[in-house]
Amino acid sequence: MPMLKFTPDHEWLSVDGDIATVGITSYAQEQLGDVVFVELPAPGKQVTKGAAAAVVESVKAASEVYSPISGEVVESNKALVAEPALVNSEPMGKGWFFKIKIAAPAELDGLMDEVTYNSQRA
Repeated sequence: MPMLKFTPDHEWLSVDGDIATVGITSYAQEQLGDVVFVELPAPGKQVTKGAAAAVVESVKAASEVYSPISGEVVESNKALVAEPALVNSEPMGKGWFFKIKIAAPAELDGLMDEVTYNSQRA
């Protein structure tokens, strides 16, 4: 069963083996408002923990999506390019941004579980 982790910047990761699927949380998409555009990293791109990896634009603002861990992008969610509103309707499902092959599994230790994430937001 995949392990779910969260960052203080309101990104989530679903970790399954050595692949992590990354997206933004429901809270983040609520703050952004209606998403109208996403810019995703290309497969093969090396990303570093804490560095900007994607851009999401809403009717309110543009915001960077930071990579929660380091690794290589193995897939981007092409459905988001055609239908950016998936970020609003299914932020923790079909609205995922990209998948990373995990380079440093120890980086996962610094991330929060769902209970901790929710308690910090409350």
